[in-house]
Amino acid sequence: MEIPELHDFLAQEFPQVADEVRIEALTDDSITVRLKVSDRHLRPGGTLGGPAMFMLADVAAYCAILSRIGWRPLAVTTNAGIDFLRKPAPGRDLLCEATILKFGRVLVVVEARIFSEGTAGPVARANLTYSIPPSDRPSEVIIYLNA
Repeated sequence: MEIPELHDFLAQEFPQVADEVRIEALTDDSITVRLKVSDRHLRPGGTLGGPAMFMLADVAAYCAILSRIGWRPLAVTTNAGIDFLRKPAPGRDLLCEATILKFGRVLVVVEARIFSEGTAGPVARANLTYSIPPSDRPSEVIIYLNA
């Protein structure tokens, strides 16, 4: 799937975040996703909340995987961990750079680094493991016959 198809997928299957995120870049093994930060993402004290950063990492990993396997909504997170490294810059969007580290038959491991726009060091780092659902079609078997 390319960027426009991923945006369509999010709009149809994940509308609760589709208006908040935008895919900025996509390669075979990585993706950059922007979170348009708003007041709803803030926690008491006026800083960006951890749930918003985790959502961004999870959506970025999901889209990176879907870009490789296509429209498969039941790819699911099986494990996730996040380290919050520093306070995000106030009033700035977040950018998540997610990279596929291992793409197995059933499991995919992704590392996501989150940055405040315009700053050098990451504000958070996450690792996520996804399970890929089995394909809807049976495996194709080719049989060669000797004539």
